[in-house]
Amino acid sequence: MHGTLRTLLDRNAEHADAFDGRFDDVQDAQHPNAVTVCCSDSRVLQDHAWGNDTPGELFTVGNIGNRVVQRTAGGEVVSGDVLYPLVHTGTGLAIVMGHTGCGAVTATYESLTGGLSDRPGIEHCVDVLAERLEPALDVLPNDLDDAAAVNHLVEYNVDRQVEALLASEDVPEDVDVVGVVYDFQDVYSGSRGEVHVVNVAGERDPATLREEYPEVADRIERRWNY
Repeated sequence: MHGTLRTLLDRNAEHADAFDGRFDDVQDAQHPNAVTVCCSDSRVLQDHAWGNDTPGELFTVGNIGNRVVQRTAGGEVVSGDVLYPLVHTGTGLAIVMGHTGCGAVTATYESLTGGLSDRPGIEHCVDVLAERLEPALDVLPNDLDDAAAVNHLVEYNVDRQVEALLASEDVPEDVDVVGVVYDFQDVYSGSRGEVHVVNVAGERDPATLREEYPEVADRIERRWNY
């Protein structure tokens, strides 16, 4: 047996001991307060980033590039794993969480600028991102190195995913949609691991957002307000 699996099973035993009584109220149904759509990067611990250890609190979705759409024969739609809690469990908040140094955004940037290719499954995900990120290449500042360009595109990608949720007729109108970026590379001010609000219901201007949401003004920050 792989040593890592043995270690994970040991840790799971500790988890089961600690959580034994925490499922009593959610064994038969769930009504999470938010759905969070995060990149599945191993460096971003989605539940832990929110300080969550309560079963039933968050409906967590992970994929490369924190995408909210999927392609179907009839065109693009909001992905079922994002839509399910919004439609069927009464969840009223959707949070799209990108992160600094995103590998999926990096791969998309490299594909758009250098034509790099990858395995079909990865290319499919990159293609979905590329459709939304390509217009940004015409407006990116000229003085950026590749790392800075990627982090600008991280915000741009979050914006486009928020936009897709807001535009979808499948998403209930009373759902609040927020875009954030998780930083572990010292790109934003504050501590490593902080989440920074970059978009609320399509509004991207930090000054406007701080005025409208003064209670979280210190957590509102953008690197690129194009």
